[in-house]
Amino acid sequence: MSAVVAPSASRHIPVLRDEVVAALAPSRGQVIVDGTFGAGGYSRAILDSGADVIAIDRDPDAIADGQAMVAEFDGRLTLVAGTFSELDRHAALAGHARVDGVTLDIGVSSMQLDQARRGFAFSLDGPLDMRMQQEGETAAEWIDRASESEIADTLYLYGEERQSRRVARAIVAARPISRTGELAAVVRKALGYRPGAPKDPATRSFQAIRIVVNDELGELERGLEAAERVLAPGGRLAVVSFQSLEDRIVKQFLRQRSGGLGSGSRHLPPQAAAGPAPTFVNIGKAVRPAEAELARNPRARSATLRTAIRTSAPAWSTGSAVGDRP
Repeated sequence: MSAVVAPSASRHIPVLRDEVVAALAPSRGQVIVDGTFGAGGYSRAILDSGADVIAIDRDPDAIADGQAMVAEFDGRLTLVAGTFSELDRHAALAGHARVDGVTLDIGVSSMQLDQARRGFAFSLDGPLDMRMQQEGETAAEWIDRASESEIADTLYLYGEERQSRRVARAIVAARPISRTGELAAVVRKALGYRPGAPKDPATRSFQAIRIVVNDELGELERGLEAAERVLAPGGRLAVVSFQSLEDRIVKQFLRQRSGGLGSGSRHLPPQAAAGPAPTFVNIGKAVRPAEAELARNPRARSATLRTAIRTSAPAWSTGSAVGDRP
C-alpha cells in the first residue's frame, strides 16, 4: 500500500468485548486497569458500566488519539503512556495501590496493522519498522545486525517456522532489507510460496520479528506478574491472546498461580513442598469468539480469553516461573 490509512478509516474492533466486560464485572466506584488501550474499545465499555479506568498504551498514536475520550469522560479515564509490564506502578502513580480488575489484549492492533508506515503487515509495502513504542531498534535494524543463527532461532521459537534456517539464510543473503514488501518477497521465495495458497508463509516470519523487536512475550510475563501484585482480593483478570505462544504463557501462569501445577519436592515437609499459596482462582474454561463475532471481525478467529479472580494470598516473588516460554 502506497498511502497511509487515516486514523478514522481503520479502527480497532475490540475482540470478545462483551465477554471481557462480563468477566471483569465492573461496577460504579471500582477502578479497572486496561493495559492495552488501543482505540479504547474495552475502556469505553468499562466506563459505560460506571467503573473508572486507568488505561495504558505504549503506542504514542493511541495516546494522542485517546485524548478526546479522556475529555469525554471528565476525569474517569486516566490515560498513561507506558508499558503494561509496569501497570502496578502506573496505577500507584494514579493514586491506586490496588485495583478491582485488569484486562490485557495482547499483540498488534488493527490500527497498527493497517498503516503501512508502521511496518507491521507483510501485505502492505512500507518501511520495515514494527515498533509499537515508535522508539528504539527497528525491525530493519535488527535484521541487519542479527546473525544468521539468531534470525533462525527467532523464526523458529517465535514464528514456529519449521524451515527457519532456510529463511534466515535467504534473509542474510538479501540484506540490507528496508521495506516490508522486500522481506515478504524474500521469505516467500525461500519457502516456494505459490499465490493463492491458503496461508501466506510470510505470516510466521513477520510475527516472530515483531515479537522480538517489541519483547512481547517478556512484556506479557511481566504484565501478568504486575497484575498479580496490583489486584485487590476478589479483583478480576481478563487476558485476550491471539496466538499459541501468548496463550501458553497465560494458561501456564494461571494454572501455576491457582495451584494447578505441582511444585516443591517430595523430600521436603508437606508445607514447604506445597510452595506459595495460590494467588488466583480460574473462572471457567477459555472463551473463544462466537460465529457472529467472526462474521463481523475475521481477525478475531484466533482469539482466546482466559480469566481469573485474585485471592488474598501474597503475590509470588518476581521472576517465579511463569510458564513454558520458548
